[in-house]
Amino acid sequence: MLIPQALATRLHTEAGAGRWHVSHDAWLAALGASAGRAFAGAAAGPAELERYLRGLHLEELGLAVGCAAGDEAAWHHFVLTFRPVLYRAADAIAPGGGARDLADGLHADLFGLGNADGVRRSLFRYFHGRSSLATWLRSVLAQRHVDRLRSERRTEPLPQTPDGEDALPDRRPAPDPDRLRFLALMQRVLTAALGRLESRDRLRLACYHAQQMTLARIGRLLGEHEATVSRHLTRTRALIRSWVEEQLRVEHHLDDARITECFRSVAADTGTMDLRDLLGAETGKIPLADRSKERGRV
Repeated sequence: MLIPQALATRLHTEAGAGRWHVSHDAWLAALGASAGRAFAGAAAGPAELERYLRGLHLEELGLAVGCAAGDEAAWHHFVLTFRPVLYRAADAIAPGGGARDLADGLHADLFGLGNADGVRRSLFRYFHGRSSLATWLRSVLAQRHVDRLRSERRTEPLPQTPDGEDALPDRRPAPDPDRLRFLALMQRVLTAALGRLESRDRLRLACYHAQQMTLARIGRLLGEHEATVSRHLTRTRALIRSWVEEQLRVEHHLDDARITECFRSVAADTGTMDLRDLLGAETGKIPLADRSKERGRV
């Protein structure tokens, strides 16, 4: 939807979007996308359009646009402000940390990476400012949790009758004979992807995933701010996934469906693959005094 330049400029200033180096073109596009979804192609008069746009969470929309563009200041602010929101939501969904991996995965999708045409693909492009950013994040996380539960339930056995017999014959598909091959392949390409990382990036991964150190502790160890550690971890995880997908597609000639199966195989059962082994050399660089037994809560 076409947004008047003068109105967009005023809203850009009111939102403080310049703080995140949001260009006027990007801001116009974000406002247009939000209004387009709200009015669904219907005509909106100037007064109605301005009333709608002023009702948006403009500051948070500006932050999201800045993050989607990869602005470092915007991402730093997002991590400090909204990472605790995501982790609290994850802990509410699955007490005991069972959904923290979903929160970490969401971080990676929010950060995004450039694809083959060089265009950044960030999940932030789906945030239109109609709800608060915190509400939107909790909704996305909850939907991912529901999707995972649905996927897991498709493989659960049917309930049993009182005599111990299955209520219906178990019609689950036989185990995929390619699963072991997929696991071996994923270990090979993941090892190669880890080898392409800078040593400091591998060390962060080893600290966080292998030693389960808190972000604050890693920051003290590496002389970085806690939010910087989180941002680098998110970028590194997204980069590894991109490299792994590229290698599976180009070098091993897998199509999208097979690539998805590879990732599912690892998610369902990692077999003998252990990240601590893959990052063993980096793990050995961590001073024993700086290792932690459990990841801190935020």
